[in-house]
Amino acid sequence: MPVTNAHEPSPPIRRVTSYDPRAGRMTPGQQHAWERSWSRYGRDAADLQPPLDVAGWFGRTGPLVLEVGSGMGESTAALATAQPDTLHLAVEMYQPGLAQLLMRIEAAGSENLRLLRGDAVDVLAELIEPGSLAGIRVYFPDPWPKRRHHKRRLIQPPFVTLAASRLAPTATLHMATDWVDYAEQMQLVADAEPLLRGGPVPRPPWRPMTKFEQRAVHEGREVRDLIYQRGGGPARR
Repeated sequence: MPVTNAHEPSPPIRRVTSYDPRAGRMTPGQQHAWERSWSRYGRDAADLQPPLDVAGWFGRTGPLVLEVGSGMGESTAALATAQPDTLHLAVEMYQPGLAQLLMRIEAAGSENLRLLRGDAVDVLAELIEPGSLAGIRVYFPDPWPKRRHHKRRLIQPPFVTLAASRLAPTATLHMATDWVDYAEQMQLVADAEPLLRGGPVPRPPWRPMTKFEQRAVHEGREVRDLIYQRGGGPARR
């Protein structure tokens, strides 16, 4: 059963955001999808009162998985289609990416996927109740490859502590990156979090292979997956 102590304080977190602000213009197709479907499937995080009313928004209950930075939504939409009994919440700042994901939702007829425009750090800290998530996915976060920019990376102790506190017992934090040094940082940070158990795993066959990942592999970058579970026992999907 999820831990739902709404009075549990959010762990302190340094102001590292889950995104790199980017300007971007939507294509005509994205604009039309936004006008048709944003009011149905999307919300601005800043407009919501905590805690997030998951059942009211989705129209049903179920295990909830949150994706940090859904990008253009390729893997997000595929996973939602493959897991119809799971509720999927994509958090992203990039409007063209959200609009592209709306197009994918329309094409697939998905009813188990919702979109939040905002910073995932704020969403986790302010809108998500402790112990309520069945999973958190962080696929290919910005690697900030220059050493002097590593402090901007999302996967640092405050974020992992926050993420772990939002997971239900046995729920998982799944991370993937195509930067070896970032994968090593992810492992060091997650290994040090007392709520989590797990580590590197072979690439799960159920995680969709996106065009981004295909390009990384073609360019010779090694993709690494890490899965951590809240509580004891082996990590699992």
